[in-house]
Amino acid sequence: MEQLIPIINKLQDVFNTVGSEAIQLPQIVVVGSQSSGKSSVLENIVGRDFLPRGSGIVTRRPLILQLIHAPVSKIDIQDDNGEKPEDFYDLEEENIVKDSEDDLEEETEFDVNEPKEKIVQELEEPHEWGKFLHTREKKYYNFNTIRQEIMNETERIAGGNKGISDQPINLKIYSPNVVNLTLVDLPGMTKVPVGDQPLDIEVQIRTLILKYIQNPNALILAVTAANTDLATSEAIKIAKEVDPDGNRTLAVVTKLDLMDHGTDAIDILHGRVIPVKLGIIGTVNRSQLDINNKKSIKDALNDEAAYFQKHYPMLASRNGTKYLTRTLNKLLLYHIRNCLPDLKARVNVMVSQYQQLLNSYGEPVIDKSSTLLQLITKFTSTYCETIEGTSRNIATTELCGGARICYIFHEIFGKTLQNFDALSGLTTKDILTAIRNATGPRPALFVPEISFELLVKRQIQKLEEPSLRCVEMVHEEMQRIIQHSLQQIMEIRRFPKLQDQIVDVVGTLLQARLQPTNQMVENLVHIELSYINTNHPDFSDGASVVSSMLAANDMRRRKEKAALAQLQKEEGASSRSPPVEPSEPVVETHQNRSMMSWMLRPNRNDAPVMEATHELKLVDLNQPRNRELTDREQLDSELIQRLIRSYFNIIRKNIQDSVPKAVMCFLVNYVKTKIQSDLVEQLYKNELLNNLLSESEQVHLRRKEASEMLQALQRAAHIIAEIRDSHVL
Repeated sequence: MEQLIPIINKLQDVFNTVGSEAIQLPQIVVVGSQSSGKSSVLENIVGRDFLPRGSGIVTRRPLILQLIHAPVSKIDIQDDNGEKPEDFYDLEEENIVKDSEDDLEEETEFDVNEPKEKIVQELEEPHEWGKFLHTREKKYYNFNTIRQEIMNETERIAGGNKGISDQPINLKIYSPNVVNLTLVDLPGMTKVPVGDQPLDIEVQIRTLILKYIQNPNALILAVTAANTDLATSEAIKIAKEVDPDGNRTLAVVTKLDLMDHGTDAIDILHGRVIPVKLGIIGTVNRSQLDINNKKSIKDALNDEAAYFQKHYPMLASRNGTKYLTRTLNKLLLYHIRNCLPDLKARVNVMVSQYQQLLNSYGEPVIDKSSTLLQLITKFTSTYCETIEGTSRNIATTELCGGARICYIFHEIFGKTLQNFDALSGLTTKDILTAIRNATGPRPALFVPEISFELLVKRQIQKLEEPSLRCVEMVHEEMQRIIQHSLQQIMEIRRFPKLQDQIVDVVGTLLQARLQPTNQMVENLVHIELSYINTNHPDFSDGASVVSSMLAANDMRRRKEKAALAQLQKEEGASSRSPPVEPSEPVVETHQNRSMMSWMLRPNRNDAPVMEATHELKLVDLNQPRNRELTDREQLDSELIQRLIRSYFNIIRKNIQDSVPKAVMCFLVNYVKTKIQSDLVEQLYKNELLNNLLSESEQVHLRRKEASEMLQALQRAAHIIAEIRDSHVL
């Protein structure tokens, strides 16, 4: 099972190369307040002084620290594949391992291609070294240089104003004195900005810490100083936010030797003060004076063991840095074992996802001529299929393509015409004025036919506007289908210039067809205006209209007579006066004569002479009048209205049927027929190939990122697949 941590480290290396956090790997995250002793704990675990120290925030970027146990017998210099280079020099055979690091003041680099003599001269501690991800294969044998590199890299990204950054520093330390561990050191929590620290430094640090400890595969190492109130420990508090049950939290209590005299940490170390399921381990750190006096970590660990034997003899075996190191190693191993099944499944799913993503970006174009022709053909097919409703990618959220065109024809245009009133905008005054204007200086004995034609043409003309609007709406939908079709073709998305040219060519074709289609629709209306066919079989002719009106008028008169007779009978019974037979008004006779004249169409010279004489009154029809219409005017107006409505309904049906047909013929079907030939004619040219099939920089970068991520996931899947069952037992 010891092989699990190196495997996780390999996975960490794989994903560090692509800068991805998509895979949440098991690791130990170290959190604590400033001056809580985090750095001392980590240095004690490593056995080396290598972390920056100072006042304020020192750790300003996450430090992903991979400890790799490398026995002295295995200090062979290896490449990434675990193979020895050709000029490998076995340092163990030369016995150049030395005991002290105090003499190392300058950075030491190792070049496997240099002669043996130079290697032996430069290496003073070849059994321990560090490697940074950002410096590739460069090895650091001087831990003072490692500290300086951490500081330099921190300032390079986070700046020199004590700000922080979430970009991690990756450091590997190879040593025979460490156990396999993966630790993440985070900035210490603080409340009040100091010096030139940002005002929101507390929020920045808290956000950064939560980013790492919210990972369900992370173990939390909460570091708290014993000389503070542990009940208010910031490290324990933030750990409980993401791990309320404490299932993945291990507490470390530092500086036990600095507790007030007369107090002890028995209750704390037994978990009675801070209950965490993974336990609480106490440590004793070097003081600042010890560090200044260059007290070695080896001596500090010996003093720590002696302290526990003296003050906590019953708990000495379960506390201290050595026990903490073994515990962390054991916890991480079991945690990795538990996370491994989900990790395998996650990697396999992501391999499939990134494979599909990479396929969507397509392969680099080799045969540009063939590729362009294929893309034009695919776009044309998609465009026509969208109109015909045979596309595979049918939208379910809104109407589009042919369905939208059908909706325009029948639901929008059709209902607009159906709801259009045949007499819209036509008043009784307009009708009477038209009748009088059509008679000239002589009074009419019947309603002139010309007045009907003038008025009905005026109403038919109003059908032109909604018809042209129908053409416009279909044209707009045909434009939208262009973008819809482009979105359906994954291969064409990476060629923005080709997309633009397709939009231009098809848009130009649609615009060119707009004018002929509008002209045809206008002609349909003009055709109806050119000849008023009153002999149409569906038209209610004047004779039938007049007959129905006369019948209705006779029925009304009979009812009036009966009512009048009944009234006189009731009144005459009391006065005993004989009933009076009502005489028919002159206007009634005149109305009937006028209606009959419409049917008989007599010559003006044969018109009957009115027997009644009336008082002459001059009335200006152009001036507003409050008088009621005469019966003659009422009947003439009603007659014209009925005739207009009858003929208008015929024309409305014609227009409602013919306009969609014209649009389909002159616009939709024409474009479907011409679209591919126009695209090929204007785009399929040798001089345009390179320009049209040039990928956008964004697509190029995305393909590269997806390819790198897929390779990383495939390597990760291969690494995980090599884990045998014996490794996890």
